[in-house]
Amino acid sequence: MSQLSLYRKRFIPDDFVHLKDDIILSMDENLIITKWRPLRPKENMAGGVSAYYINHGVKVSKIYNKNEQLLYWYCDIIQINPDSNLKSLIYEDLLIDVVIYEDGSIRILDLDELADALELHLITNKEAEQALRTLDCLLKLIYRGGFGELQAHINQAEAVYSSSSI
Repeated sequence: MSQLSLYRKRFIPDDFVHLKDDIILSMDENLIITKWRPLRPKENMAGGVSAYYINHGVKVSKIYNKNEQLLYWYCDIIQINPDSNLKSLIYEDLLIDVVIYEDGSIRILDLDELADALELHLITNKEAEQALRTLDCLLKLIYRGGFGELQAHINQAEAVYSSSSI
């Protein structure tokens, strides 16, 4: 759909990956929706569909097993860095993740990694503050029953592109 190249930068572990196999399903200035398979094979996870909410600093992913059944929703706290000519976009993983299971239970992951990244000066205080504030906004949205707003874009994109498999 687009000539945009997506990249992921992680601080822990330190890596920078071109997401060259991700398929962009839709894109505008504030939202990119992709379909993907894991970079490294996983026993139960076969792939997913992700929505990058650029202005909100969150990537929401609908994760599927090998039978194309929903496993869970996975939210990465991120920051986006477009290049100057807007031909590529780097999303930096700010370490904190939120998993939302079908039964409504929530798990917050990797706060220890955020502390380690701060201690090792891998991220700035400003980035850590941004990650924590974004986490707070995401949790407030979830707790007030508004997570469906973020899920809706993924579900709509899947409905449009349902003819292709994950």
